[in-house]
Amino acid sequence: MVNTTSPAPKEALKSLWQMAGSDAEALTNITITGKDPVLSSIFRLGTVAAATIGASSLAAAELWYARTGRRQRVSINLQDAAVAFCSEKYTRIIDKPRETFWAPASGYYRTRDNRWIQLHCQFPHLRDGVLKVLGCSNNPTEVRQAVADWDGLELETRCREDLLCVALIRSPEEWSSHPQAQALSKLPLIEVSKIGDAPPTPLPAFGDSPLTGVKVLDLTKVIAGPVCGRTLASHGAQVIRIGAAHLPLLEPLVIDTGLGKRSAFLDLRLASDSQRLREMAYDADIFVQGYRPGTIAGRGFGPEEVAELKPGIVYVTLSAYGHKGPWSRWRGFDSLTQSASGIVYEGMIASGTGKPHPLPCQALDHGTGYLAAFGAMVALRRRAVEGGSWMVRVSLAQTGRWINELGRIDGLSTKNPEEKDISDLLEIHGSPWGDVLHVKSPELMSETSPHWHTGPVPVGTHSAAWV
Repeated sequence: MVNTTSPAPKEALKSLWQMAGSDAEALTNITITGKDPVLSSIFRLGTVAAATIGASSLAAAELWYARTGRRQRVSINLQDAAVAFCSEKYTRIIDKPRETFWAPASGYYRTRDNRWIQLHCQFPHLRDGVLKVLGCSNNPTEVRQAVADWDGLELETRCREDLLCVALIRSPEEWSSHPQAQALSKLPLIEVSKIGDAPPTPLPAFGDSPLTGVKVLDLTKVIAGPVCGRTLASHGAQVIRIGAAHLPLLEPLVIDTGLGKRSAFLDLRLASDSQRLREMAYDADIFVQGYRPGTIAGRGFGPEEVAELKPGIVYVTLSAYGHKGPWSRWRGFDSLTQSASGIVYEGMIASGTGKPHPLPCQALDHGTGYLAAFGAMVALRRRAVEGGSWMVRVSLAQTGRWINELGRIDGLSTKNPEEKDISDLLEIHGSPWGDVLHVKSPELMSETSPHWHTGPVPVGTHSAAWV
């Protein structure tokens, strides 16, 4: 399934750059090396990784130019970028066993009508809800038997009624005719739009990184949103992750995506904590949120409300299935979006195993995270020139559609890198858990190569305040 007409990595980057309306001249300052395949996949994941990471890095370089008048070179290799897309697979606490974060009931199961369906049971409330629908215990054998009593679409529909996370494995043709896919086809991959008036806000004139002095509120979890915040932190932003003690998290992902961030608790069910978030938002430059569409707006922190509170804010919102269509308010994760949109099905057919075959990395998550950071930095640049409040909008499903459009390659036999193969891409940061081995930022910039000043911390470590 080789598509020789697919765009080269630099062309893919160019298309992203043009979508955001950025200065085409800047593209002369980036070099991309290597070629697909770099991971075991029929999809051009090296191109996806290099283009999205390259876009965010080039946007950072443009901010540096706006601050200092100095251009810099950016370079990135496809293999290195792909490793960054697998970062959670390599992150570990030294001298401790690597933790798994896949729950026993999560996985792919055969249905009564001989379809495959994916259950996502990573968080207790989602797990318990699925098990209640199935009427079984948290045991893969019992789950398998229970799923076999349901037709696939019937089970997906029933679980969705309870806002649970499941997805029927659909073929590309089945997905393209689905109302949700048709709604997404009318949307751009990334939106950077002005949502309010405000005077121009100059970029800080001090600091040794493109985002020094920029304050970011990170109200996200899992991978895509946290990657956005982690990327902004790598370019010098002050990022504080806001969560709540009662909300479940996956600690291995907290460790992987928490580099360079502080972390605080605010319970938005409490008026006092909501007020504290408003106070922090008033002093923020970027507000990133990744909750199910409508959730954070229901607490008074939708894009219009935050822009009214802080004229000049850059509001970044990430979702699973986009903001239009019948699935727009559904919960979702990378793997579920792969299942629903034909990616897992294509992998199954190409592998010849007859079993669901997902991507070897959470490419929709990572790609969406880097696109969100890219959009945020583009919006900062426009805010400095034009003024205004801005919204950046991305989704896993729209990123998946773009990955699909990049074409296919004969790459299933490619070996995925092991830790011993990428020692030059790993570094160590101290943390309360111990020394953490993790993937460093894969791109090089001639003056301000991205890096993190601090290691990850447990959630709720800090007070909800800027420093």
